[in-house]
Amino acid sequence: MNVLVVEDEERIASFVEKGLRAHGYVVLWAQSGREALELAVRPDISLVILDLGLPDMDGLDVIRSLRGCGFTVPVLVLSARARVADRVEGLNVGADDYLAKPFAFEELLARVRANLRYRSSVASRTVLRTAGLSVDLLERKVTAEGREVSLSSREFSLLKAFAAHPGQVLSRPELLSMAWGMDFDPGTNLVDVYVRYLRRKLGRAVIETVPGAGYRMPGG
Repeated sequence: MNVLVVEDEERIASFVEKGLRAHGYVVLWAQSGREALELAVRPDISLVILDLGLPDMDGLDVIRSLRGCGFTVPVLVLSARARVADRVEGLNVGADDYLAKPFAFEELLARVRANLRYRSSVASRTVLRTAGLSVDLLERKVTAEGREVSLSSREFSLLKAFAAHPGQVLSRPELLSMAWGMDFDPGTNLVDVYVRYLRRKLGRAVIETVPGAGYRMPGG
């Protein structure tokens, strides 16, 4: 697996590179946003680990550029911007996961493996069909009963988590992690809010509430 590390601080990049190489990954290193945009589109790149504080452009703009070109490879943000608002913004513009600095390499490695595992599990299915929906993972398009439905990046990520597990009850912590790479905060109602958004656009029957357990998208 080839991993692109986008980080302008050589000390951090070297630490991440050595750790990943020790676990069998091939690592490419980019020190700027422009270099990242050039390397990320290589067909052998399986994951991008991206710092946001780059010398030539903001990492969020790198994500926007990549997603705007149809880039579907997972992007794991690794940034000193640790506020909830920063994490939310990163996920909203198209990041698949977000880990704040300082970080433990063991957690980074676990998140790398989780993102690659999830990508592998759906790689052979570019279109998920369930509950009367068609979810195109490459084009990031959703069709409900023949009509195309416009979703935000965050709404699409949550719907993708449901569509990849039809008929399965998913708890709020599981949904936070699968959809947005976030740790569970018992005080947050983020999942409930975005479930409401999806129901407004797709119909209430698309996502069922399972009292005391979470939510489920009916199979079939």
